[in-house]
Amino acid sequence: MKLHELSQPEGTKRPRKRRGRGIAAGQGKTGGFGTKGEGARSGRGGKRYFEGGQLPLVNRLPIKRGFRNPRRVEYAVVNVSKLNRFDAGTVVDVPLLVSTGLVRDDTLPVKVLGSGDIDRALTLRVDACSETAKAKIEAAGGTIEKA
Repeated sequence: MKLHELSQPEGTKRPRKRRGRGIAAGQGKTGGFGTKGEGARSGRGGKRYFEGGQLPLVNRLPIKRGFRNPRRVEYAVVNVSKLNRFDAGTVVDVPLLVSTGLVRDDTLPVKVLGSGDIDRALTLRVDACSETAKAKIEAAGGTIEKA
């Protein structure tokens, strides 16, 4: 079989319906568009996603709702329990946290959270610290400085 021998099967191509060309054409009078109303007019159709006054599907779905704060600060988070890997008296700052792998993104400000326990005195130079983390670090004899 060659390309020039290919042909479409019988009945795949139908002539288009020429609507509104008289009763004898079979699509006369209303032309298959029913009677009156939006669907019978030229430029027919209506509003996309309009469901006849019913609450549209787009509005019924729970996605993309709520408020997104444009001033929200995204932090790189480190828990207090992870700081036990450093020796007592170490100055823990952002470059040290990045080099040890506790923080991946060095462009984000670093915040220390109070999950876990700490048993050594460290000097922390970070951007933010939670109240529980601050209490645990100071109880262990450490200090916190704002970076």
